Amino acid sequence: MEQKVFELIVRELEPSLDIADTALNKELLLAKINQLIINDFSRLISILRRIDVSEKKLKRLLRERTKTDAAHTILELMIERQVEKIKTKGGFKAEDGIPDDEKW
Repeated sequence: MEQKVFELIVRELEPSLDIADTALNKELLLAKINQLIINDFSRLISILRRIDVSEKKLKRLLRERTKTDAAHTILELMIERQVEKIKTKGGFKAEDGIPDDEKW
């Protein structure tokens, strides 16, 4: 599942990246988040909203973790949210016995 989560985050942060070539390096994601914090904060906010990261939780954690790099906290929440979304989608898959080619 971790691979899928990183793929989803890479697609949000840098759609032009070839995921296979990046080896989904966490440091690459942290660098991209830091770059967005410095150069395009509004885009970062847009990405966080699209992923549906809790603004309230993010603000609280950033206030509490003053000695932690903000990018680490942001990435942690992005990963946490993507995992929640994957688990939620998995919980709603119906096992109705209908073959995929016959479903609409």
